[in-house]
Amino acid sequence: MPNVVLSKEKLFDKIGKTFDDEEFIQLCFDFGLEVELFCGDELTISSPTETKYVLEVPANRPDLLSIEGIAYSLRSYLDIEPLPIFKSIGPPRKIQLLVQEKVQEVRPHIVGVVFRNVTFTPSNYDSFIDLQEKLSASVGKKRSLVAIGAHDLDTLSPPFYYDAQLPKDIRFCPLNQEKEMVGPEIMEFYSHHAQLKQYVALLKDLTHYPIIKDKNGVVLSLPPLINGNHSKITLNTKNVFVECTALCKTKAMIIVNILSCLFSQYSSKKYEVEQVEVVSAQGETELFPILKYNTQSLKMSDIVSYVGSCGTAQDVAHFLSRMGLKTSVSSSESSILDVAIPPTRPDVLHAVDIYEDVAIGYGYSNLRVEVPKTIGFGKQLPLNKLTDQLREEIAFAGFTEALTFSLCSRDDVSTKLGVQLDCVPAVHISNPKTMEFQVGRTTLIPGLLKTMASNKQMPLPMKLFEISDVILLDKSAEVGARNERRICAVISDKTSGFEIIHGLLDRIMLALEIPRCFSANSAVGYYLKGIEAPSYFPKRCAQVFADGKAIGKIGILHPNVVKNFELLNPCSCFEINIEDFV
Repeated sequence: MPNVVLSKEKLFDKIGKTFDDEEFIQLCFDFGLEVELFCGDELTISSPTETKYVLEVPANRPDLLSIEGIAYSLRSYLDIEPLPIFKSIGPPRKIQLLVQEKVQEVRPHIVGVVFRNVTFTPSNYDSFIDLQEKLSASVGKKRSLVAIGAHDLDTLSPPFYYDAQLPKDIRFCPLNQEKEMVGPEIMEFYSHHAQLKQYVALLKDLTHYPIIKDKNGVVLSLPPLINGNHSKITLNTKNVFVECTALCKTKAMIIVNILSCLFSQYSSKKYEVEQVEVVSAQGETELFPILKYNTQSLKMSDIVSYVGSCGTAQDVAHFLSRMGLKTSVSSSESSILDVAIPPTRPDVLHAVDIYEDVAIGYGYSNLRVEVPKTIGFGKQLPLNKLTDQLREEIAFAGFTEALTFSLCSRDDVSTKLGVQLDCVPAVHISNPKTMEFQVGRTTLIPGLLKTMASNKQMPLPMKLFEISDVILLDKSAEVGARNERRICAVISDKTSGFEIIHGLLDRIMLALEIPRCFSANSAVGYYLKGIEAPSYFPKRCAQVFADGKAIGKIGILHPNVVKNFELLNPCSCFEINIEDFV
């Protein structure tokens, strides 16, 4: 969770009330914030003798990432002043952002806002810059989803053009630099920059870089890396243009809404910002920001069922209003509450989010502990109980249990096992961070073989087993995939050890009370039927049937498979599905 470092004196000045340290820590705890106190040189803001608070902000409350947001919320919570009403206006001549076709494949979304007649001081200027960084790092996922740029509007000539260009065609003077650079030179320069080098990777593999220019060709920004020096904001800036470029439009709208609400208090018309017109490559127009107040109606009976008894409808309306959700009792029914959700609260997605605010406003310590009206008896899931019982049986047979990763590489479930990737029902990770974790495993065999390869120094025979889930594509499942509980056992020795692995399978079937039968037409019992499989030695593989249904395979692994996993000795294994035995 992000931390916000605040001057005690400045924070209390913003709130309009002073507290001693214990009172303030308790206040924040009741509101849902963790606070640490630092004095002297332990943290440096502006003065080494200042007392500072470090507030740990929940990840779902980006509106609390600055002194302005915290002051708004605590003033409302303390009944000093309700949360202001924020407005976005469309002036007669709108600032336009024209999105070009090429940028759609690079970083497709952009939104913006204009602050008019802003009064900057050193304190709120630093807070403005710091909030941008914190929003980019948290909501924007370190600029990968959203990057923010703030510009002095008076130095620019609208409309603005959001385009993508070849690196060699980009030329401008980056922020706080003195000379112009071309695209490759900018990338090289910032690849060694202490703070910005982490963002170079977001652009380096692109053939075209996103760029924002005004109508005279002045570069505002090379998102998500650096702004242009020409339009940098200073303490003397009066009109501020903020743009957010993004891969995720929803996240960009959240960020621009929070910036608009928290810093509109410094404009000449408080709590009011000017909209920007975004024109898409297809000619469609949208206005941003959209400072919309969503409304939701709640029943008191639902609130009581979730939170417990917490007063009358009027009391609950007061608790929610303290939390910044302006609430009134419905004029038609006294048991219905009408809640207005401000644009600063993107975390309120469902009625249960409002119930949580009721509990905070009422006070968790004030909630009455009640015994549930219904009594439930917890018990172990049948599948997990069976898993534990089989785990013991296999361990008694002399096999050692392994616990391997649920993710593996594409080669582990395909090439190394001698099968084509197209034939494997694997769930692929869209943005894998390493080559080792690209897909969900579809079989337990690779994990056990890799474990053996990492323990070659152990004496032979090596006998490993695992009882765990594999992940399989399944269009009939709600999420398009499903888990399947399997047992896999592998033995590696100077000989194949097939008779040992076969004996273990017999022992498992005996424990499951499934008799051995020798007729392929039998619907009761289990039997083996020879098949050919690319992962197994020819004529040394069989399919396992139980009660007339195929549940897995047993056999001697193909020498190529053994070699692919860097093993030196023959291996035999079986893998069966146990979900039908529950």
